[in-house]
Amino acid sequence: MIEPYYQDDHCTIYHGDCMEIAKSLSGVTSVISDPPYGMAYNVDSSRFSGGNNVSVAKRGRGKNGFHAVEGDDKPFDPTPWLAYQHCTLWGSNHFGRHLPVGTTLVWIKRNDRGFGTFLSDAELAWSKGGHGVYCFRDLSMNAEAKVRAHPTQKPLPLMRWCIKRDKTDGIILDPFMGSGTTLRAAKDLGRKAIGIEIEEKYCEIAAERLRQEALILAP
Repeated sequence: MIEPYYQDDHCTIYHGDCMEIAKSLSGVTSVISDPPYGMAYNVDSSRFSGGNNVSVAKRGRGKNGFHAVEGDDKPFDPTPWLAYQHCTLWGSNHFGRHLPVGTTLVWIKRNDRGFGTFLSDAELAWSKGGHGVYCFRDLSMNAEAKVRAHPTQKPLPLMRWCIKRDKTDGIILDPFMGSGTTLRAAKDLGRKAIGIEIEEKYCEIAAERLRQEALILAP
């Protein structure tokens, strides 16, 4: 059994290949994750600002900060994660042909006046079961872009919303943990969670986030 990179009463982090580590885990009922989409996303935010230092700072770290997301250079196959009792995967519009009918979650990222002005207005997730479409508006990553720890980081309120939609009472697994937002949200809500991340620097960032005081009380 691989040793945890970090562990507390609610959360455990493993550093390594999620496909291998997940096989050894027990008690996991749910997968809630933002995997690599297979879109070869260009994380150089300076390309939108003409290199202006102020504009780059507002939108992220630019060409000298983040590097490409691990695994994003090849198509993502969600199949291994669909067997879990509950499953929510962001970026589902990129790999929808591999998914059965389910619930669609929509993260609205900007004010109405900003629709159509910069990249996507919203992002989609697929959730196992049902067939409805549910929206959550959160604009916080616009303000947090300057200090985000991962190029595709999701807002904490969004991941809390995803977790509240999970009606199981088992352990939540995020096999593509990134900076640990899913785990931080789970800990805030009193849920147990496991994160797996292939890049060690993000394991340390996530561990540091988990060491902080809980931001809200569990419902």
